[in-house]
Amino acid sequence: MNSAAPALTPTTRALAWCLHLLVIGLLSLAAVRAVTGERPHAGWIIAASVLCGLTYAAGPVLPGVRRSRRAAALWLAAVGACWTVLLALSADGVWVAFPLYFLQLHLLPRRASVAAVVATAVVAIAGFAVHQDSFSAAMAIGPALGAAVAVAVVWGYQALYRESEHRRRLIEELTATRADLAAAQHTAGVLAERDRLAREIHDTLAQGLSSIQLLLRAAERALPQAPQNAARYVDQARQAAADNLAEARRFVAALTPPTLEGTTLADALERLCITTSARHRITARFHLTGDPVPLTTAHEVALLRIAQSALANTVRHAGATTAEVTLSYLGDHVALDIVDDGHGFDPTLLPASDPETGGFGLAVMRARTQALGGTLTIESAPGRGTALAARLPLTPPSATEPEAHP
Repeated sequence: MNSAAPALTPTTRALAWCLHLLVIGLLSLAAVRAVTGERPHAGWIIAASVLCGLTYAAGPVLPGVRRSRRAAALWLAAVGACWTVLLALSADGVWVAFPLYFLQLHLLPRRASVAAVVATAVVAIAGFAVHQDSFSAAMAIGPALGAAVAVAVVWGYQALYRESEHRRRLIEELTATRADLAAAQHTAGVLAERDRLAREIHDTLAQGLSSIQLLLRAAERALPQAPQNAARYVDQARQAAADNLAEARRFVAALTPPTLEGTTLADALERLCITTSARHRITARFHLTGDPVPLTTAHEVALLRIAQSALANTVRHAGATTAEVTLSYLGDHVALDIVDDGHGFDPTLLPASDPETGGFGLAVMRARTQALGGTLTIESAPGRGTALAARLPLTPPSATEPEAHP
């Protein structure tokens, strides 16, 4: 059991000094009245007052009184004994009972403090009655009322202090929670921005560099026999590099892709098909079905990036001769379908993504569609081509829904 006795209520310096001054004042009053009133045993009264004052003054100086309830109880017993001697010599000692109530309630446990206060009140009433050579109810009112007031004040203060401590702990917990939430939001923001940059880099720079690499390889193969074709491939590679440089500058600034500026999504997809057909040995055709409706920038960017990534995969891996890109407005949904006549593959046997060899395209496309509440489906088989369909609702998901990450 811990013998330490932390104060039940933190008495401020001002209140502590007020209590000290009250005790000194009451003891001085008893000594002064003994001298001026020429009472019998005046010397003894003064000695008892001084002894009581010195005993009381030892409490704040001794560190054990503040640390141990046992030491505090012994000190209070010594002060009480000196006070009892003073009360036996002078009726003026009855007033010292009032600050004793506060000391007992402050330093002792609740049950012990109540018992000490009751005992002090009984001694005060009895001592005052002895000096008056009679007893009446009026003699008991003062000490009893003082004890009741002291109990009410101290217990009320303790209740307020407990409530204050409870509020302080709640505020500290709230502050810590807000700090954790801010850190979590910062981390989420960093991850979201990292995912955005990863998707943009994959769909722009990575695909553009891949296209440039294919064009330069074509130029290398054509150089000995057909220098004019090699020059055309080099020019197309230069144009692809310029286009991707513009893309890089735009997505770093989080702006609309250049291919969507001042035009519609359908026109951007058609230009993408024309550019792909011109740069590579594939015929890409664009089709538009349904009545076009205005789309949000997020929808247009997602569909354009998906088309770019899908056509890049077709050029690099499918060995296809044709690719059909279809943008369909289906009432409350918009759909993008890319179908090629390439080698095809088994969707269940996709290789794992690797920083060296790539393999992030489908994961990035699926993340884009899921972030807007849509779906991405892939149908393919070896030797039967590939069909990719991205379907997005025209009403974006609630902002409170978490964005899917690849």
